Amino acid sequence: MEPGWDLGASAGRSLLLCSALLVAGCALGLRLGRGRGAADRGALAWLCYDALVHFVLEGAFVYLSLVGNVADSEEGLIASLWKEYGKADVRWLHFDPNIVSVEIITVVLGGFLALLLIYAIVKERYYRHFIQITLCVCELYGGWMTFSPEWLIGSPNLNTNSWLYFWVYLVFFNGVWVLMPGLLLWQSWAELKKIHHKGTDLEKKRR
Repeated sequence: MEPGWDLGASAGRSLLLCSALLVAGCALGLRLGRGRGAADRGALAWLCYDALVHFVLEGAFVYLSLVGNVADSEEGLIASLWKEYGKADVRWLHFDPNIVSVEIITVVLGGFLALLLIYAIVKERYYRHFIQITLCVCELYGGWMTFSPEWLIGSPNLNTNSWLYFWVYLVFFNGVWVLMPGLLLWQSWAELKKIHHKGTDLEKKRR
């Protein structure tokens, strides 16, 4: 097997945990979205997974970082996952103020907004798209602030030599949090545009 393709036990467990959270999030989201359109069911599946990742994985990372650091933490499934991810980005192994600061706001604000948006979609609240846009902007900004400082100094902490670490850990897993917020922003734009045109047409009929 070529270098970079050998998963190993730690990588296998980490990917399995991510897959389990994905299945749980999708199952819950699809259950909450019964009777709704495909777009909303998809959004709910993503948001449930998003909330699980924020609270379960990133919440654990924040805790491990505040009481010590990931590299020195006791072995456990979630600690092992972050140690594995740290092979792709060393900043996650040792206390990095920028990373920990971004993750704190991601867990607290991002997690809360994801739950509030799930509620707003299910209950069809008027503030749904306001929350959706806010959450998406927060997610995109968090991603930018995670990587832009590293890019500006030449990415010394990123491992780009391994196919697994670069394309799967760095590009795929972080890219998902660019793609999905982008799609939800587009959905909000389309819905708000539709509402605006409907209101404009109604005003014209009244005149």
